[in-house]
Amino acid sequence: MENYIYWFLLALVLAGLEMVTGTFYLLVLAIAVALGGAAALLGAGLAWQLVLSALTGIAGTIFLRRWKSTQTGETSNASLDIGLPVKVITWNDNGTARVFYRGAEWDAEPESADTPHEATLYIAEVRGSGLVLTHRKLQQQ
Repeated sequence: MENYIYWFLLALVLAGLEMVTGTFYLLVLAIAVALGGAAALLGAGLAWQLVLSALTGIAGTIFLRRWKSTQTGETSNASLDIGLPVKVITWNDNGTARVFYRGAEWDAEPESADTPHEATLYIAEVRGSGLVLTHRKLQQQ
């Protein structure tokens, strides 16, 4: 078989794996490998095929990282959990709480020291794997 067939088969495998992961990095590599296959189809030497594929992969990865870094800032504050009620299981001595929410137990802390422990509490913010609670009902965003 010709070299370009191997290049295109590898590009198809990478594109198929991308469908499973959904990260776009394998798609960048699939495009880079496909360009190496196109170079092979046009009669370029193996060294040029590898260089073109490597440079395309590196440039595509750098572009994707920069693009993703601009996209994450817009969506990090959009939590669907804000404003929803939680059930407090227990209050700890240090002022934190253990709450039941979405079928699991979560660590939580009150928004302020004057948050009443007896009131219905709502999620004010999500910090990592912990919740910040408030007694004021917030509108969901």
